[in-house]
Amino acid sequence: MIETERHSSARRLEARFEPTFVARLALREKQVQQSYRPIISIHKWFARRPGSVFRSLLLSEFGQESLSSDYFKGHSIRGVVADPFMGGGTTVFEAARLGLSLVGGDVNPMAYWTVRQGVSPLDLDLFQSEAKHVIANVHEHIGNLYQTRCTNCFDMAEVKYFHHVKICDCPSCGEKVDLFPGLRLAEAVRHPREVYHCPDCDVLREVERSSHPHCPECGFDLKTRSASRSKATCQNCAEQFKFTPLLASPPKHRPFGIEYHCRTCYEKVGGRQFKTPDTEDLARIAQASELLYEWGDGLVIPDDVIQSGDETNRLHRWGYEHWRDLFSDRQLLGLGLLMRRIGEVSNIEVRYALATVFSDFLRYQNLLCRYDTYALKCQDIFAVHGFPVALLACENNLLGISGVGSGSFEHFVGKYVKAKQYAKQPYEITYIDNRKKMTPIVGESIEAPLADSEPTAEPQAAWIASAPSQKLSLRSESLDGVFTDPPYFDNVQYAELMDFCYVWLRRFMKAHAQFNPESTRTDDELTGNVTRLRGLQEFASGLSEVFCQMSYAMKPGAPLVFTYHHNESEAYVPLIIAILDAGLTCTETLVAPGEMSASLHIAGTKSSILDTVFVCRAENVSSDPPRSVKQRVEADVEAMHKVPYKPTEGDIACLEAGHIAASAIRHLRATWDPEESLEDRFETATEAVRWVRNETEGTYR
Repeated sequence: MIETERHSSARRLEARFEPTFVARLALREKQVQQSYRPIISIHKWFARRPGSVFRSLLLSEFGQESLSSDYFKGHSIRGVVADPFMGGGTTVFEAARLGLSLVGGDVNPMAYWTVRQGVSPLDLDLFQSEAKHVIANVHEHIGNLYQTRCTNCFDMAEVKYFHHVKICDCPSCGEKVDLFPGLRLAEAVRHPREVYHCPDCDVLREVERSSHPHCPECGFDLKTRSASRSKATCQNCAEQFKFTPLLASPPKHRPFGIEYHCRTCYEKVGGRQFKTPDTEDLARIAQASELLYEWGDGLVIPDDVIQSGDETNRLHRWGYEHWRDLFSDRQLLGLGLLMRRIGEVSNIEVRYALATVFSDFLRYQNLLCRYDTYALKCQDIFAVHGFPVALLACENNLLGISGVGSGSFEHFVGKYVKAKQYAKQPYEITYIDNRKKMTPIVGESIEAPLADSEPTAEPQAAWIASAPSQKLSLRSESLDGVFTDPPYFDNVQYAELMDFCYVWLRRFMKAHAQFNPESTRTDDELTGNVTRLRGLQEFASGLSEVFCQMSYAMKPGAPLVFTYHHNESEAYVPLIIAILDAGLTCTETLVAPGEMSASLHIAGTKSSILDTVFVCRAENVSSDPPRSVKQRVEADVEAMHKVPYKPTEGDIACLEAGHIAASAIRHLRATWDPEESLEDRFETATEAVRWVRNETEGTYR
């Protein structure tokens, strides 16, 4: 265990960061981030940066030896650091491990709650015991609703997934029309045969893989689609029509398939077990609706309206007006019972932990979930960082089948246990002869005592706040550093997405002031939003306020460090304004991976997986540094080649834009006037970016 009281100015981050070493760690981590940093399983958050990057940044600033030597050792560093945009908590978790006291702020109460739960100590034995009691109690009430009769042995079996299709009435004949965008339910990859729904037979059929599949009983062409590009064809009268205006509000669904797990027969069938719902299955659906009507008043079910927004307006267009509309009656019944039972747990931290598990597993317990026909599993509602509404829905098992499937409450309890075990005893993954080895970091822990105001360096404490960071009450010259990943102007609308979980958790957390607002949305958010009339200047103004507040609280010489990437130089103008308004300059720009190329929201685009790391301090540096933008980009590319990683066109464009922004900051520092109007500062910063870009020689494409 290395104890550090104060870092030497000669060992600063700018000189000690090792980009190739860090990139190797980060690229591996981002491939399977939950294995390298299980703490992220506390609750869903978006665009988490690699923990290895922020551990490296912190150790580069506060460590004693070379970064590669310090990285795999335990540390006990004395100091206070802040993250004004803590999001999912990467900085907070990594700093807590090192022994630092923390200030974490975020305007989104779901971010606050996620980070609080990660840091807060928890009795894991009691948590697991209570979780078993909760599951058993709810199963006693509604376990039968998640059973079906095995078609092989005719015993009762557990259902993994119920499959539903949206329906509407034919405008010509009035018959119900199934809106199938395709009839294949399962590919012949993890199952020996392809599984299709035959509309003529109204049953599931298993057929050998073929480019022209037909129903083996009636000969129906299984490549037929009843719905495509907002148009549907009636199976009864062949009428073609636009179906969107004819959908009910909310849309209605019809069950057409079930995947189940019979413990008696599973090993004998040589694949997955599928069936068409029978009369008993349909009766259970009706029973769930009846029980929901009978017990509804005593259940914890939100009835909040879905507010208009850039993302949520898509739900409105599909006829969803309330958040509860996104769930089936069986789901509402089970979720309401589960939340009510969690509320009866006496230990407050265990109760909070179970409620957090509940909030997170909602992602797999709704009618916006889709079925992956290749992997044969339920997909997360947020798989593409939005609210994609599909014509097919996958209804997951609520409580879960031990050792089978994913996305149930039991599975999420297990993930939470692993997250908190990691919090108590963090580890790093190393490679010896290409074999992974888990290396415990002795003496470190993410868990720390919670504080309700800015802590001191000793004893260690964490102040986690649900508030705009520019409004946090901080002492002058009290912070040893600020490390963060600020929002991008054109970021995903996290607040609109997280309201999906928030409205449920809010019903449970009435005693907490952080959950008083009806929505996580607020005018203090810094992302652009057409619905809330937030543009680029509002973004720059808010970012400036936060950076100025952080600068006020930073000790002389302390760094403000943040990651950012965008392939348009002008997108950095708000950052330039914020840094200069805060009286800071950019002392160095570094390169580090922030994403993985397979991320669904960037795959196939010209976006970058590489971040520019801006290191900013309140000190004078040359306005004309020895290395040009071209030389800096070339050095970054060379460092990545040693990983080995070959930067893409998008990577290089982002790196260039970051270095241009840093150069513009250094050129403007001496003459910058934060008292000028925002419009004038915008123009000055924009002109500086254009000038530096025009001066930049060569291309990197």
